[in-house]
Amino acid sequence: MPKGYIIGHITVTNAEAYPEYVRRDTPILNNLGGQFIIRGGQSQVVEGEAFERHVVIEFPSYAEALAAYNDPEYQEVADIRRSSADSVIIVVEGV
Repeated sequence: MPKGYIIGHITVTNAEAYPEYVRRDTPILNNLGGQFIIRGGQSQVVEGEAFERHVVIEFPSYAEALAAYNDPEYQEVADIRRSSADSVIIVVEGV
């Protein structure tokens, strides 16, 4: 079965509030089967335009990735991200 991924492209707009999102979302997503593959780190845009920060979280399946994103506990914490960053979040099935 193909794995599932939550991919986030993020530009932090409130550097004081955003760390609280990171602190709280990590255990929730880990407990839902997620493993952070990429979280921030060095990057370089070589074509086009992009947000400043990139995150990839791997799940055992697409269904589990989608369920994790829609999890009520995660959605409550995601409100911190929404108020402290501009972001695009994508749930995608791997190969």
